[in-house]
Amino acid sequence: MKQAVIGAGVAVWLALAGQALAQAQADAPRQVVVELFTSQGCSSCPPADALLREIAADPRVLALSLHVDYWDYLGWVDDLAQPAFTMRQKAYAYAAGARAIYTPQLIVAGMSAMNGADRGEVLASLAAHSAAPAQVHLWVSHGPGGWLIEALAEPPLSEGTVVQIVRYRPEIVVSIARGENAGRQATYANVVTDWVTVAEWDGHAPLQLEALVSGPDRAAVIVQSLRKSGKYSTLPGPILAAARLD
Repeated sequence: MKQAVIGAGVAVWLALAGQALAQAQADAPRQVVVELFTSQGCSSCPPADALLREIAADPRVLALSLHVDYWDYLGWVDDLAQPAFTMRQKAYAYAAGARAIYTPQLIVAGMSAMNGADRGEVLASLAAHSAAPAQVHLWVSHGPGGWLIEALAEPPLSEGTVVQIVRYRPEIVVSIARGENAGRQATYANVVTDWVTVAEWDGHAPLQLEALVSGPDRAAVIVQSLRKSGKYSTLPGPILAAARLD
């Protein structure tokens, strides 16, 4: 159910970073990315959905709801779910050596996985990742051809990254008629509608990327470590930087 199209005119070029750009990137507010894997058909998910709505109000946090489809057989089909989000959760599990996936699972900064309803652990993880030094400085601005995305790694990265654009809707209210949550009206925050890779970046030379983003959904850019795998073509690693495109 993709609601937005990333424009085809995406250009990537590398250049030497000037002092002004480096300072602007260093001063930009840091965003900690939170991914909640959830489902309308999961009876354990409403407390995690409520917690995500709460932390989504913090401007330092990019909190995202990714709906998965593997509970649809319980009697209610989640119309916000996408198979790609189930695959993303499986890739995280494979990278961590986990044997199973579940909801509600929350992953902070692409690194720390936990039960999304465990308020204490979630807030502690957010605090820890917020205090960690940034490896990548990310800066976004309007350019003549759309959004100008610039990144600088200090020191240079030891592994490559992917630059991704995420589209999401700030709030969706769903009346659930059947399944484990039958009769419940659920409110979801920052529901992801699309997640695409627009470039790869080696993390050595500074990055400049121009991207045209169309459609009504909100958008954010995420720089995430890229890890090769035999089973999956790539595995999601730590999220090094993120910024809203608004």
